[in-house]
Amino acid sequence: MKNKVTVEEWVKRFRAIGLDDSVMHKWHELFENENPEGHQSFLEWLGLPAERIREIRQQ
Repeated sequence: MKNKVTVEEWVKRFRAIGLDDSVMHKWHELFENENPEGHQSFLEWLGLPAERIREIRQQ
């Protein structure tokens, strides 16, 4: 069993339950607003590079 989940796998799961890009954006926005440190930690856990994390969090 691998330790990481890729962004692509995460998005695939979101899409499988019916989330579109707009709803996924709202999810990230809510996560960032309610728990910025947890959001940072989650994005790091996904293995995203620092520059990509900054881009996501600034959106």
